[in-house]
Amino acid sequence: MLVIGFAIWKIFIAPRSFEAAGTHPAPAAIYQRLDGGAFRVADQRGRVLFLDFYASWCEPCKLELPLVESWSRKHPGANVVPIDVGEERPIAAAFARRYRLQNVALDPESSARALFAVEGLPTVVVIDRSGFVRAKWEGLNPAIALAMSNALSSFER
Repeated sequence: MLVIGFAIWKIFIAPRSFEAAGTHPAPAAIYQRLDGGAFRVADQRGRVLFLDFYASWCEPCKLELPLVESWSRKHPGANVVPIDVGEERPIAAAFARRYRLQNVALDPESSARALFAVEGLPTVVVIDRSGFVRAKWEGLNPAIALAMSNALSSFER
């Protein structure tokens, strides 16, 4: 019963649960991009931003990343940034090539744990157009595309 209840919550309820507007501003995090340059969270204001924290050793990440990337390609108006946590550039680069990840940012110092309260991987953090963290989904979510679509339609206004 618990497993069924959890599955129902994870697929139907969690994708629609968001925090109250303006509850906490996104930190002014800066990450290096895999392809060079810097990615600044603060520069993304005006667009809904999805930060997808992952690591190459994380088995659930390997299942969820293709779902997030597929959703991202179908929603070019959304800004999806995969962020490799705790790994060096060569490892992150090989993993990004293998999974065809685009716009990858690097967090080799694992600052996401403190800045975005990332406790487990994968974790997707949603930041609204005004720069406020509005949702965070931790762990493998088979309905991540639904959750992201709901967030995009709720926060792009």
